[in-house]
Amino acid sequence: MTLDAAGAVEIAGAVRARRITAEKIAVATVARIAERDPAVNCFTAVTAERALADARRIDAIVASGGDPGPLAGVPFAVKNLFDVQGLTTLAGSTINRERPAAARDAAAVRALARAGAVLVGALNMDEYAFGFTTENTHYGATRNPRDHEHMAGGSSGGSAAAVAAGLVPLALGSDTNGSIRVPAAFCGVFALKPTYGRVSRAGAALFAASFDHVGPFARSTRDLALAFDALQGHDADDPVSIDQPPAPCLPQLDAGPNGLRLAVAGGDFREAGDPAVFAAVDRVAAALGVSRRVTIPETACARAAAMLITASEGANLHLDDLRTRAADFDPNTRDMFLAGAFVPAAAYVQAQRFRTWYRDRLREVFREVDVLITPTTPCAAPRIGEGRRDFGAGEIWLRPHLGVYTRPFSFVGLPALTVPIPRPGDLPLGVQLVAAPFAETSLFRVARRLEADGLVAAPVP
Repeated sequence: MTLDAAGAVEIAGAVRARRITAEKIAVATVARIAERDPAVNCFTAVTAERALADARRIDAIVASGGDPGPLAGVPFAVKNLFDVQGLTTLAGSTINRERPAAARDAAAVRALARAGAVLVGALNMDEYAFGFTTENTHYGATRNPRDHEHMAGGSSGGSAAAVAAGLVPLALGSDTNGSIRVPAAFCGVFALKPTYGRVSRAGAALFAASFDHVGPFARSTRDLALAFDALQGHDADDPVSIDQPPAPCLPQLDAGPNGLRLAVAGGDFREAGDPAVFAAVDRVAAALGVSRRVTIPETACARAAAMLITASEGANLHLDDLRTRAADFDPNTRDMFLAGAFVPAAAYVQAQRFRTWYRDRLREVFREVDVLITPTTPCAAPRIGEGRRDFGAGEIWLRPHLGVYTRPFSFVGLPALTVPIPRPGDLPLGVQLVAAPFAETSLFRVARRLEADGLVAAPVP
């Protein structure tokens, strides 16, 4: 077993069968991070001592004939906005360095640990999760493992890049307007933004409370489903956690899309992007035999309202620091937070009213459709530092536009899974699969069929 290319299912199976020890995997993972991470800059902290202690505990359970969990010995890392006991939760900032270390792991970290996974570190991100590039002024840019001159995406860029580079098989990120899906598409890995409230956010530093989701990254649908099954579930410590019975996706993974009603999103989802992203969607649709197209009304208004609400909620969280120490913010995020602080209350309220209207329109769509297919991003990963680009209607600011296809669905909390489209000799693209609330299983069934047919895949590190 080549550890840098091994997936979570393979590693856990080998540990449970005693073909390799969790300790050996942890030692190799820490060494690999030390060797390879300087080139991509994913990690802001490596928890080597904890990883070895947790791995030895897993090995002791295996040796005694006990059940170490479905993720036995699988290394994982988390975006540095998740609390990790003993580490200060940076959330991509320097201001947070002044805070005490976390006394307890975040709920999602505990969930993976209960399943037997071994935490190896914390990962780089855009400051306070406000961005799509992970070009962090404080901690440096995370680079795309496919081409180091290109961005990894954000705000969970360290998470996507760590998985794509083979540093860990699983990682955790957060998604407000696309911060899981955008970097996954740029780096060429699988990732899931679950239904809003499906995975606990307790112990995670929030950006915009009415938008934020927690979800996993992986290099296969099977690994992604295994991680999601460990994560999902009600948590009283998260006020938006929904008391919905868990619906394991892994057992239904190979059921395929038969019986599911599939459609391609038209209208705004066929505009403002490079031709290659639409061609990728068409390839997926053709492989699945999908000819139906659906137009969602007022998507441009949904994107605008989402930006207004998230900027306002984010600024409110940091209002005191913006007033007294604005110079300590990352310049890439400071002006956006300051703009959010001046959003009129009437505009915020009106955007929330529109949010209800838009949610109702999407409910109508998903009465007729089970899975909607869209691009994930408007282009492949741009070069680091690229500021503007012309998508056919004149130059626009690139960074906010990277969430053009992801933002409308997190706006109303729908589950979305991005699958990687490999392009030999070129950077990968992502195709986004979207479903009704709590229908993650449908997304996995479609993604697995595409993976089994060889159309989607994460390149071997």
